[in-house]
Amino acid sequence: MTELFDADWLALREPVDHRSRPTAMLAPLQAWLQRHDSLQVLDLGSGRGSNLRYLAPRLSGRQHWWLLDHDAGLLQDARPIGPTVDVTPLVRDLRAPEGLPLDGVQLVTGSALLDLVSENWLSTLAAACSANRSAALFALNVDGQIHWQPSDPGDGALYAAFHEHHAGDKGFGPALGVDAGRCMHELFAGHGYTVVSMASPWQLTAADQPLRKLLIDGWVAAASAQRPDLAADFRRWRERRETDGGTLRVGHLDVLALPPE
Repeated sequence: MTELFDADWLALREPVDHRSRPTAMLAPLQAWLQRHDSLQVLDLGSGRGSNLRYLAPRLSGRQHWWLLDHDAGLLQDARPIGPTVDVTPLVRDLRAPEGLPLDGVQLVTGSALLDLVSENWLSTLAAACSANRSAALFALNVDGQIHWQPSDPGDGALYAAFHEHHAGDKGFGPALGVDAGRCMHELFAGHGYTVVSMASPWQLTAADQPLRKLLIDGWVAAASAQRPDLAADFRRWRERRETDGGTLRVGHLDVLALPPE
């Protein structure tokens, strides 16, 4: 995996991620997990352990989490969170999903990951989960819906260039980008899974300004790389957006896939 993430960015987005995830998603997952005395979880692209910190306290029983990421430095921040949750960090390249350690794993999960991978990668993962009868829960997949109030004349061009860049190769082949949630739904349903999708949008206000600034900077950098002919326009868009106090909604989708009985 070639995509690198700054620890400050991950720390700023964690509370927003947690408040955005739909709690209603947990009921069908918990009902399915009740058949297991203990839970083995494989968390892909774990980073600093945000997904662990959100999900583990909301699942009952003894849990063992395998945290898999290519960045050993980020994994150092992923600590055990209680006496009933064991954690094993694994420094691994994610680019070969057929080699993931799925034996005995009941739940494969990840957060803000699938929009970076390719359809072939996700298809291989879905087949591996099906063979192992593992459930899958992937949260905060971008869906392309960005709404800022008030709007700006430069919004459309900026977002279009950013989404084009987002669909480029992030180390897994052509990235799914905004199609990640839909693709997961279709691939797992093709293996007979029951699939549930729920919206998990970021709702950002002026109180989230540090995160909004990093988000704006990232969008402008990506859009400018995709459309260098518009880079000056994008920089002026950033200047306007960094000084306004509007509200920003960034769409995401959480997808849960439960194996057939």
